[in-house]
Amino acid sequence: MSKASPRNPILPGATIGIFGGGQLGRMTAMAARAMGYRIQVLDPDPACPARFVVDGCIEANWDDAREAANLARGCDVVTLEIEQISLASMDAAASFAPVRPGRNMLAVIQDRIEQKNWLRKNGFPLGDFRAVRSLEDLREAIPALGGRCFCKSATGGYDGRGQGKVGFRPGADSEQELRGAWEALGEGPGVVERAVELEREISVLVARSPSGEVKVYPAAWNHHENQILAWSVIPAPLLEPMEVETRDLAESIADTFGLEGILAVEMFVTTEGKLLVNELAPRPHNSYHSSERASVTSQFEQLVRAVCDLPLGDVTTVQPCAIANLLGDVWLNEDGSAREPHFDRALAVPGVRLHLYEKHRPRKGRKMGHLSAVGATADEAVASVLKAQELLWTVSFAGLAPAIVT
Repeated sequence: MSKASPRNPILPGATIGIFGGGQLGRMTAMAARAMGYRIQVLDPDPACPARFVVDGCIEANWDDAREAANLARGCDVVTLEIEQISLASMDAAASFAPVRPGRNMLAVIQDRIEQKNWLRKNGFPLGDFRAVRSLEDLREAIPALGGRCFCKSATGGYDGRGQGKVGFRPGADSEQELRGAWEALGEGPGVVERAVELEREISVLVARSPSGEVKVYPAAWNHHENQILAWSVIPAPLLEPMEVETRDLAESIADTFGLEGILAVEMFVTTEGKLLVNELAPRPHNSYHSSERASVTSQFEQLVRAVCDLPLGDVTTVQPCAIANLLGDVWLNEDGSAREPHFDRALAVPGVRLHLYEKHRPRKGRKMGHLSAVGATADEAVASVLKAQELLWTVSFAGLAPAIVT
């Protein structure tokens, strides 16, 4: 592990720039403002969620290097909440202020092929995969990986976009499945991953400052539906040896990159008890929204501390906390007409809080907010948040969330 070097802090009163004004930028800005920092963001959306809580917002695309430079001119440090920033924009900003995390790390993580190859080159545990750049590559890769696979585009794509499943079956039209998978990839480069037998999906958040201090959060247990995170809870129900293994793995990845900021490491726990790295996200992560209530230091405050080279915050879990995402579907009836969620009923569940992102146009699959709930155990927190979620569109407490099986 790396050794700490002298600290060079950027103290409260300074200005932090953020590439991205979505909900992650908004929540980071709120944490930074509480600490006394000023905030500037750059985002293509003139009504981005962060606009309402920051000092200034530059409306520009991720590849607008000129405006990226303008953002950095007025800032003491720049960070990000989205991976789609062009490297030219990163370089332009870095001419005027430190950009954390840096462009070299982003260059690897932006491209899933590069990311997988980097992880494999550095000896981190991965499932079987192949890079594909044509339909013919895909046609060869899927049978070679056993037929049951996940296909993911090399760049972009999140919350199920740019992804597809393939599961060849006897008598099925395999060519049709192949072409469907190729279309899901956007008919461009991607990776094909062998499906693994999962016990659970987890993520581990690691923070590392420019001076080399490292803190690793306890793992979060994640449940996805339609490739979108449905709920997550801290701490994940892991035995101590595996919890230690997850922390060591996340810290090693952060040190190898020379991370300056925070990094979420998505992992699979297989039915054989093995840990495999799934993907990396060099920013706040949906699965750690519960850190606002579960942890001494939230992921958003930790990002501010890390990029400003302040002492990193305590990552101890003070109480189990779960979150459930609120997608635009909550605001829509089956026929697409609008409906008003019963937030009052959800908030009647003990220990539940509501977090909305000030997005004004709900649509199916769009993350509009989340509910959080605390409990004596992780199972209790999950049951409470799912109960509250169900009450958003039911008329009484009669419907209870299903039991959680660990």
